[in-house]
Order: sequence, then structure tokens, then C-alpha cells
Amino acid sequence: MGKHGKRYLEASKLIDHTRLYAPEEAVRLLKQTARAKFPETVEVHVRLGIDPKHADQQVRGTVPLPAGTGRSVRVVVFAKGEKAKEAEAAGADVVGVEELVEKVQGGWAEFDVAVATPDVMNLVGRLGRILGPRGLMPNPKAGTVTMDVGKAVREIKAGKIEFRVDKAGIIHVPIGKATFSEEDLLKNLAALVDALVRARPAAVKGQYMRSLTVTSTMGPGIKIDPTQAQGLTKVA
Repeated sequence: MGKHGKRYLEASKLIDHTRLYAPEEAVRLLKQTARAKFPETVEVHVRLGIDPKHADQQVRGTVPLPAGTGRSVRVVVFAKGEKAKEAEAAGADVVGVEELVEKVQGGWAEFDVAVATPDVMNLVGRLGRILGPRGLMPNPKAGTVTMDVGKAVREIKAGKIEFRVDKAGIIHVPIGKATFSEEDLLKNLAALVDALVRARPAAVKGQYMRSLTVTSTMGPGIKIDPTQAQGLTKVA
């Protein structure tokens, strides 16, 4: 593990790493410790009390962030005919089918999200080995395989994000930029926590949300009390 820089160490001194902070205080601290010369992304890491090895304990879904993500999202859409026109009108960056599949097969990957209509998935399926490992493969569970491509593109552009538990049972997602107001970051955090609670598998017993940490790109992690975080959804 590499050594942390002076800026990180100074910021870390402001945080009690043995304490579970209230969401409001954690966000306030995060903004104080985000000292990079660029707009740092705010990331949330949630450890869940699940066993991801079991199919009935998978946690995956999407959530629209009320204040957006603060980043420009490049969306490609695999669609034809009227659905292609619908995607273009909604603001998709690139739209196509055969030629787009060939372009991606040739190594092009300058996009963040891929959406596809069900009728062209037989062609898009060829890209599984390329897009799958990158987390870019269109999937019905993520709302990226749909006939309503216009709505999907608009929601993604507006700040809809996908969350998916990793092999260690942890969710890693961005919820905005450190330049956002405290209110906007709390709104986005509340939306994420609410979505995770709603996505709780029926097979999970005991404590579901084990830990929750918020951090900026270059800053130290700040632990939030999971119980208080869940309380955000009741007042948001």
C-alpha cells in the first residue's frame, strides 16, 4: 500500500476514525476534507450483512439521485427504427445496431452506459465478453434493456445510477461531487439508502446494513451510523 500524501494526512486529523458520525456531520466534514484542486467525486461504500455467494442474497438495482451525479454521462443506445429516433431525441450520444456492435468489437468504448431494446439483444449479446467485465452490458435488472429508451436515456442523463453488491458484500457508488451543497449530498445519500433498504433480499436475516462510509476521491473515509442514515429517508 502506498503512503498517503500531506494533504490527505492533514485532512485525516479532522476525523475521529473510531466514531460513527451522524449523516449531517459526516457530509460537513467531507466538504472540509475535500481539498484537491479538482471537483472530487463523493463515494459511498456500504457493507451489507449478506452472503453474495447465494443467488437469493444478491443486491442490485438503480436509483435516481435527486441532485444528479455532477458528471456528464455518455450514453450509447442499441436500437433501430423509431426507437433509434426516440433515443436520439432524448439525448443519447451514439445510436445504432450492427455498425455500433462492430465499432465496440473493434475496441471502441468511449461511453459510460449502454442501453438496448430487447429486439436487438441477439446482436448486442455478442459484446458480452467485452462489456460484461466492464459492467457496461445492458441488463433488464438495471433498466438498460427496455423499449422505453427515451425515458431510460433521460433518467441516466439526469443522474440515475446503478448499484450492485461485489463479491465481498459491499456496495460502491458515487452520489455527487464535493462541490455540491450539504443539502444536495444528503438528499442523494437518503435516496441511495432508501433504494438499498427496498432492495433487501427476503432471505437476509439479522443486521442488513453493517457499515456505511462516505469519502471524497482524494480524502479519508468518514464512518456514518447506519441507523441514522436509514433515518434520513423518513425526513427527506
